[in-house]
Parts: sequence; structure tokens; C-alpha cells
Amino acid sequence: MLINAKGIDHKKLNDMLRGAGNDFIIEECLGQRFIAAGMSDKHIEINGIPGNALGAFLNGADIKVNGNAQDSVGDTMNSGSITICGNVGDAVGYAMRGGSIYVRGNAGYRAGIHMKEYRDRFPVIVIGGKAGSFLGEYQAGGIIIVLGLGVKDDNIVGNFPCTGMHGGKVFIRAAAGKIKFPRQVLSSPSGSEDMSIIEKYVSRFCEKFGYSPSAVMAHPFTTVYPDSANPYRQMYVSN
Repeated sequence: MLINAKGIDHKKLNDMLRGAGNDFIIEECLGQRFIAAGMSDKHIEINGIPGNALGAFLNGADIKVNGNAQDSVGDTMNSGSITICGNVGDAVGYAMRGGSIYVRGNAGYRAGIHMKEYRDRFPVIVIGGKAGSFLGEYQAGGIIIVLGLGVKDDNIVGNFPCTGMHGGKVFIRAAAGKIKFPRQVLSSPSGSEDMSIIEKYVSRFCEKFGYSPSAVMAHPFTTVYPDSANPYRQMYVSN
């Protein structure tokens, strides 16, 4: 079903998506917020730029944006997938606890903040370009992969990555030691077990966006993970 969103507010647009049918194409999207919030069993393709909180509380729907998206994509999503063919704003995957988000381009600040695993749900974010400061802040579960494609050096994350991280892993396509991390996390060259996980999701990324998996994987990765079961101690207690 084709929906022309020009002049339609977010409430009316979501009412239309909740109606009959499972497959939708939205044309002329321009900043409508909360698109597909809480939805399941829907396939939605968006031409234009959706507003904040695209796919918030998503519960199984599949969303594709043929362009950029604003802040808080996938806020607290439970399951489903979101594919962004351009860049995203801040806080992509905020508190997500399941499903996957694939971003072809760059992400703003605080990507993956408060990500967590929930029972059998496992959240994944793959960022094709760079990520802004505070990547993986307070991460409690799931994985984040930053590929830095098109970036000419290893500076593919901003300042203070993984601050407060106490679960999950972050994989960065850069040589170990090139990026400074806070004391409560450890980093090391990605081993064979981690590389098999990375390859799985990189293959999906490449399939979506037309990259060569072998070319993307032909570069060292760094694995970042919490230092202990109580990483906050190092933030507040002097040694």
C-alpha cells in the first residue's frame, strides 16, 4: 500500500499503518515522529526523512529508510529490524533489548546507550561509517559493530566510547591500541570466536548495502568488553 505522507501528522500516519495490510511504502516523509512505534508484522519502506523515535518499541516489524533518519531510531525496540541507507542522528538503539539496526552511514552521539539483552532477545547495531562520542554508554548487553567504511584512519569513534559499559561487546574495525577507552573496559584484538560473530553480521550488512564481505573483513578488529562484574567501582573508587 502506498502512503503519501505530505501534510500528514504522525498520529494520522500511524493510524494508516495500523490499518489493513502489512506492506507499506511511505513517500514524501518529512519529520513525522514515532513512525511504526510498537508495531509488528509490518513491512515498511520509507522515502524521505522520518522524525525522531522511528520504530520505538518495535515488536517485530521490518523498516527500511532510503535515506537519513533523525534521533532515537529503535528506541527501546524489542524485536524486528531497521535498515537505514543513510546516516542517523543521536541515540540510535537507545535501550533496545532485541532486534537489529543496520546503518549504512554514520551515527551521532550515544549510539547503543543502555542497550540490554532481555531473556532470549539479543540486540545488534551495525554502523557502516563512524560513530559519535559516548558509543555504547552504559551498555548492558548485545553487540555493536562499527566498520568505519570510507574513513581514512582508525578514528572511527568519538570521545569516551563505552563509558559505564557493564555488559555485551563492542567490535570496532580498527587495530587494537588505536582508540582510547575508559578504565572500566578492556580491549584486545578480536580472536577467532569474536571474528565469527562479526563475520555473521558483516555479511548481512554487506548483503543489504552492496559491499564485499571479504573486503570488509580484511582488516583488524578490536573487541571491547567490561573489565569485571562490577565495572562501576573503577569509576567511583580511587585505586
